[in-house]
Amino acid sequence: MLILQKESKQALYEQIYDQLKEQILMGKLAENSTLPSTRSMAKQLQVSRNTVESAYHQLCSEGYLSSKACSGYRVEKIQSNLIYDNPHHDYHYRDEHIVSEEEKNEQGTAEIQISFQYGRLEFADFPIRTYRRIMNQILLSSEITNISAYNNRIGEPELRQEIMKYLYASRGVRCTPEQIILCSGMPACISLISQLMMKHTAEIALEEPCYDTVRHTFRNHGLGIIPVDVGKDGITLEILEKSGAKAVYVTPSHQFPTGVVMPVNKRLALIEWAEQNDAFVIEDDYDSELRYNSKPIPSLQSMDRKGRVIYINTFSKAFAPGMRLSFMVLPAALMEEYRLSFGRYNCCVPWLEQKIMSIFMKEGHWVRHLRKINVINKKRHDTLISAIHTSMGEKVRIYGRNGGLHIILEVKNGMKEGELISTALAAGIKVYPVSGYYADYSRAKGNQVLIGYSSLSEAEIETGVRILNEVWFHDGHNRKMKAL
Repeated sequence: MLILQKESKQALYEQIYDQLKEQILMGKLAENSTLPSTRSMAKQLQVSRNTVESAYHQLCSEGYLSSKACSGYRVEKIQSNLIYDNPHHDYHYRDEHIVSEEEKNEQGTAEIQISFQYGRLEFADFPIRTYRRIMNQILLSSEITNISAYNNRIGEPELRQEIMKYLYASRGVRCTPEQIILCSGMPACISLISQLMMKHTAEIALEEPCYDTVRHTFRNHGLGIIPVDVGKDGITLEILEKSGAKAVYVTPSHQFPTGVVMPVNKRLALIEWAEQNDAFVIEDDYDSELRYNSKPIPSLQSMDRKGRVIYINTFSKAFAPGMRLSFMVLPAALMEEYRLSFGRYNCCVPWLEQKIMSIFMKEGHWVRHLRKINVINKKRHDTLISAIHTSMGEKVRIYGRNGGLHIILEVKNGMKEGELISTALAAGIKVYPVSGYYADYSRAKGNQVLIGYSSLSEAEIETGVRILNEVWFHDGHNRKMKAL
């Protein structure tokens, strides 16, 4: 049976195509079995016949179906090594629950008054005048001829030099510019690291919960996933030690999504685990700059003496996600492997963006921007926490405060995640699910939502929290009283 989401951004014929293709690959539609006629399928799904024909024709063109006059559409023989052994039954759930919801949010912004979206930055905070001045300076210089050439394969030396200086001053990271590889966004970093790790291990340990894009990226490269529970001080080392893993991905400065900060003693213990087990730690330091009531703890990489830590970071959380600019710092032990495997790859970050960012950092604008953005986001953070305490008090519990761009809110009103989101949405307020960040989403607490604040004004935050309080507590209480 096919289930169509008619409100989805994905075309109906693509949904039919995707579901039939998956059923063929999983063996649910056997070789030589006949599909319903286009007329019958269209009637069953309540769509036009042309929609079904488009899906069938696409499957025929790719070799999944064959069509003969008076015989209808039949399933072709597919090689056994193409059939999914483990089709990840939860993928579509998380994809619809998180990704498509964000797309729907973009489509239906007229219906949404306030969106507590994570990761979206306020454009007014971006230093557009300085950025434009530097860009114009480059466009009018003789260096602009570099835009018509292939340039340094791991990124422009000037930018890597500036990143090296900044990382040492702010995070204690010790490296040479040659160890810094520029990438187009965090998934690009994880993709390269996945391919490097495949030579050392078939599995990788991940925090449970963790950033779902990271999990998908490792999985898409064929690495097995070992979920390791996150406790009140970060990843659980006892479980990690028993897992047999040779690589682990962690977000120690502000664990995503729980917001837990890994203390120094545990960081040292994690490095010791890596040394004793000939393993690697992938340290995602993604929003370490955003600390509001304390200084950041030194990075894991700054404590590493045996070259066991791979450091990655991004400009997306404090500067501009649309630039797609991230980087990784490889330990010296992996540099030769990188050169052998990827030495012929060209840097995927546009030269012009690299040049602008190198000048932006060299002239001191980056450090000034960080000071400014910390002050602005601290005000948003403090406004959110204060509004929640004032409106909801002991009826909720807050996780992950004092850093980053989001919190997790545990709501004690008897509602589950889906109902919390839907009741808020009905009132024009968008909050986001937490369960999709679990490898096993049934392990999520079930009454938590993720609330971001980086794109909202203080007034919008206060208004949003006030409305959430009304629909989650007062309206819900009134409904229960009426039911009684």
